[in-house]
Order: sequence, then structure tokens, then C-alpha cells
Amino acid sequence: MFSIPIRVYWEDTDAGGVVYHARYVAFLERARSDALRILGRGQRDLQRAGQVFAVHSMRLEFLRPARLDDLLEATAAVTRLGRASLVFSQRILRGEEVLLEAEVKVASLRAADFRPCPMDPALYQELHRLQAGPTP
Repeated sequence: MFSIPIRVYWEDTDAGGVVYHARYVAFLERARSDALRILGRGQRDLQRAGQVFAVHSMRLEFLRPARLDDLLEATAAVTRLGRASLVFSQRILRGEEVLLEAEVKVASLRAADFRPCPMDPALYQELHRLQAGPTP
């Protein structure tokens, strides 16, 4: 399981100081992108290699609100890995409290034409490092 810290700033909230729902999607994206980066596969590296990842679908469950100045943790773990797609199980936490659970399906695409393509075999093997069982 990979995780990053995220501080909630004013720009992340609505007028009441509660995190706006769309900001959670950005927090999840940061965790997925940084998880790939630690594997040595940042977004620019993938593009130079002729591959990009695109979100195919998301399932989000908003369980509790985050508020201005909270320190959160965004997690990412690969729960299913195919040759041309993968599924991330993700959470947003405040301490031990789960605020959001997400399942994000990502497709592997050729950068040149955005058509589905198999992942580079080395990347496929590296993604096993992020693989975990389904979140209970």
C-alpha cells in the first residue's frame, strides 16, 4: 500500500470549510501518480515510452467529510492487474478514520493515438509491487 500526506487548504473547500467533493478525485490522482513515480515511471517517463494511463471508471464512497487544515493520507494499491488495465483500491484517511473509499479502473493506452495497448512487460512486473488484496 502506497500513501502520501495531503493538507487541506482553503482552495480545497467550499464556503463552509468542508472539502469539495471533486477535490477528492485530485487527491486520489496524486496518490496514483506518485505511486508510479516511486517505481521510476512518472507521467513524463511513460509518455516518452509511448504509453499513457487514462481513468476508465471510478466508484467513490464518501463516508465522512474532511475539513479545512486537516492532514489527510491518500492511499493507492493495485487490486487487479491485467496486461492493458489495472484497478486501484484507494482511500482517503484522517488518522485512522476512513473518509472516502474508491475503486479506480485505469486503461493502458498508446500515447500516439490513445488506443488500448498492453503495458511494457517491465512495468507490468513493477506494478506487482503495488498489488494488494481487496480492501475489506
